[in-house]
Amino acid sequence: MTSLKPILSHIDNIPSTPGKFKPEKSPLHYLHHRLRLHTTLPRITLWTLVFLAFIFLFFFLSPPYTAAPRRGLRTTATYFGSGWENQVKASAKPRSRSGHTVLVTGAAGFVGSHASVALKHRGDGVVGLDNFNSYYEVSLKKARKSHLLDRAGVFIVDGDINDAVLLRKLFGIVHFTHVLHLAAQAGVRYAMVNPSSYIKSNVDGFVNLLEVSKSVNPQPAIVWASSSSVYGLNSKVPFSEKDRTDQPASLYAATKKAGEEIAHTYNHIYGLSITGLRFFTVYGPWGRPDMAYFFFTKDILKRRTISVFEGPDHATVSRDFTYIDDILKGCLSALDTAKKSTGSGGKKKGEAQFRIINLGNTSPVSVNKLVSILEKLLKVKAKKKVVLMPRNGDVPFTHANITLARKQLGYRPTTDLETGLQKFVKWYLDYYGGKKKGSW
Repeated sequence: MTSLKPILSHIDNIPSTPGKFKPEKSPLHYLHHRLRLHTTLPRITLWTLVFLAFIFLFFFLSPPYTAAPRRGLRTTATYFGSGWENQVKASAKPRSRSGHTVLVTGAAGFVGSHASVALKHRGDGVVGLDNFNSYYEVSLKKARKSHLLDRAGVFIVDGDINDAVLLRKLFGIVHFTHVLHLAAQAGVRYAMVNPSSYIKSNVDGFVNLLEVSKSVNPQPAIVWASSSSVYGLNSKVPFSEKDRTDQPASLYAATKKAGEEIAHTYNHIYGLSITGLRFFTVYGPWGRPDMAYFFFTKDILKRRTISVFEGPDHATVSRDFTYIDDILKGCLSALDTAKKSTGSGGKKKGEAQFRIINLGNTSPVSVNKLVSILEKLLKVKAKKKVVLMPRNGDVPFTHANITLARKQLGYRPTTDLETGLQKFVKWYLDYYGGKKKGSW
């Protein structure tokens, strides 16, 4: 066999710039000349074998391809056959014959966790669904689960409302009389960072839930969370359900308004009983860290400067802050007064109830007043920086007209902002007090 050492040494001596170097009889030339006639057939056979071996390894020894599972589908596969059904059935069983059987989506969220516990405590059957996403600290959602939901006996399914397989499985196990749909991508400003998350959750996820709900028999009555944000750039106050809501100021508001129109469509075509609740700035213990009252508390305690927004021409920014307990009263009353859906197997049998109702405190408070109350409760003077409200989807004020809520739900909020913040601050100091200061 011909040695390759002379050939390799010759190749090393070839200059890197081509064009002028023309070896008359290089070792590589002689080797090619000697092997050209004598090794053509063996060379073809060799490369053929290599190619066939590659095909064999690729198709027969490689693991079969499977599409990357979504979170919800993985959850479904995990739960099937693991005794999960018994846990769902036990959690869904009401204590009395008159009790509701409710699926609560977004059950590890702020309003969802409180609502699930309230329903369970009064004797309703409750099953929670939540995907524990990372929009804000997942540890807080897990703490709600362990401190509130688990202790109340509410079973939480770790899954996504976009997972139709999982939803159909749940509705196959339990005949839900009601759905309290609170799962959503919240927050006005985050839409500028991750707009697709709002479409996936607030539009796609809602449609998926309605699709499954309209197909089951009997159909559940649905109560879901819209938002005061749908009033957008409306300057007429207080905001009434009769006011126009076609000028959203944020993508979040647009998806909630889209949800209201989608809900109307499913009510009209399939006979689903649907009540939409427009929440006004909900606050309280176990709240959302992305809300002003929450991160103001955090920053004031850490002696950080907080930005206090003002509108054009130094206009005051105000919110209709609504305490969590008052919101719960509205949610539970909406479930109790919801009429039965009229469809069966996806076909409408008669006219079904459709309502849109404000849930607010009807007592707007300025952001400056909010900061003053927090300073008093925390016993710390805030470092404030007044800045012009950016064009990020926030609106200068919200104010709920709750006449319809009083009439339809017997809704009467009773908690003023200072009383509610006092309860929040107590919870905040208790919850974060045992953690390192740097984690506040």
